This record gives sequence, structure tokens and C-alpha cells, in this order.
Amino acid sequence: MATELIEGVLRIDGLNRTFGVRPPNRANAPLVLALHGNQGPSTTERLMYDWTSFARYADEWGIGVVYPDGWGGCWADGRGVTTADEEGVDDVAFLRAVIDWCAERFDTRGDCAVVTGISNGAFMSHRMALEAGDRVAVFAAVAGGLPEALTGIRPGYAVSAMLINGDADPVVPIAGGHSRRTGPNGESLGRTRGLAESAQHWRELDGCTGPGETVTTDRSSRTTVSHGIGGTVVSEWTVFGGGHTWPGTPVPERWAGSPGSAVSLEFDAAEQIWRFAEPLLLPAAARAHGRGRIDGSHERP
Repeated sequence: MATELIEGVLRIDGLNRTFGVRPPNRANAPLVLALHGNQGPSTTERLMYDWTSFARYADEWGIGVVYPDGWGGCWADGRGVTTADEEGVDDVAFLRAVIDWCAERFDTRGDCAVVTGISNGAFMSHRMALEAGDRVAVFAAVAGGLPEALTGIRPGYAVSAMLINGDADPVVPIAGGHSRRTGPNGESLGRTRGLAESAQHWRELDGCTGPGETVTTDRSSRTTVSHGIGGTVVSEWTVFGGGHTWPGTPVPERWAGSPGSAVSLEFDAAEQIWRFAEPLLLPAAARAHGRGRIDGSHERP
């Protein structure tokens, strides 16, 4: 466990919820929440601290970083297939409370946080953007599309989105699919939308228009559409040959060679997420539906 993290505990719905914070080096700093995947109840490692470079560059970027712990090692992301979902854990309330706690204690910005995660944490990032847009200005989902069960939600705030998926991911296929967990009669559960379908949904929610701009390299292709409500932007990024991994960070040696372990080192996902997010950290009032126009302009409160 990193010694630089300040440990926090919040009581949410009768549960003691824990998290580690890498405090910012200045007041009024943006806050990034890094959500781990489903790692099981026995794992005590803060994998997102080790896997991502947010903490390494926190002082340079002027950000605070939070590493929340899922209940039983997982998140209630809305698919209905995790232990946390089955037990009715309110992770939206927990993560909202973490954002508020950091704003009070470290003077971070409370209505324009960045939420990112991988796999189960990516699904949870979608949920936070949909249900807590008054706290979250930008989210980034790595290896995790939009849960089908959440597609009926009509949020009150526009939230910029960066969606990253490897086209060789066997766990969360780029075309979408179901959880590996099945029902009592073998039925498929927990459907999630694919990269393109998820990005289109977010473009529609945010009012992003136009053909967008596509940048393609030998190893990836990224399409970004702008001019959403309050200046929001949606970017979808296909990683050629990428597995169920975080781009820029080699997988632990014990996982090397396993299905879905191929990782792209073309770019550092944390660095690209921050570059994407930094100019989009508008306060909630500027991103409220009904205030901004689809051309991206908005009235100042």
C-alpha cells in the first residue's frame, strides 16, 4: 500500500466504506476517482494505484486522486451481476460522498470530478456519469461499455466521455455482450453495449453533433465528436489488438500470457484521460440540460 495515501472511511447505509486519497498540492484542484475492476473480496491491493500513473503525475497536473474500495471487491454498476449489486449496495451514494468529503477536507472542486475505471469500474463510471452528473464532469471507461439496464436513464447534466476498448478483449468484447455470469437456467445476464453503440448513446445524451474527427495510427483509432451541451465531448478509442487491459501499463507477470492480457504501450491511458478531461471540467450549472444549446454554447449562471 502506498504510504502517500491518506486513508478515509465513510459510513454509507450502515456500511463502513473505505478509500485512499492522494491529496492535491493546491487548493481548488480537480479530483480524479480511479475505480478498480471486480477483484474479489480477498484482494487488499489498491490495483489502480499501481496500474495507473495518476499518482505519479498528480503534482505536475495539480490534481487529487482517490482510490475507492468496492464492497467485497466489486461495484454495484447496475448490471445486476456483482455481489455488490445483489446486496443492494449504493455505490453512487458512496462515491458522491467521497467527492464531497474531499471537497470539504482538501478544497477540491466538488461539481466537476473525473471518474474513470476499468472493467467493473468502467461500468460503474458510466453509472456515476448518468446518476451523479452534478458531481462528475468527465468520465473515462476502459474496457467497459454502457450497461443496457441503465440506458433508460435521462440525466440532468451533460458529461463528457472517453471510451476505450481493445478489439481483442475476450472479457468485454468491443461489440458488446453479456456478463460471464449466467442465471439459474443458463440464461445470459448483464448485457452491456459495445464501444460504438455506447459512444452513440452518450453523443445523443450530450447533444454532440457533426461527423467528428478521427485520428488513426498503426495501433489505434480514435473518433472525437464535440459541440455538446455545455461544451461536452465524446471520444471513442479502439485499441488494435488490445485485450482486457489498461493501455500504457504492462500486466502483472502472473497474468502475462493469459487470455485478454495483450496490452498496448502506444499511449498511457491515464495521461490521455487527463489531457482529454482538463479543458472540459465545467461546473454543473454550465452542463445542465436545458441551459446549454446543442451547438455547445451555454448561458453562464
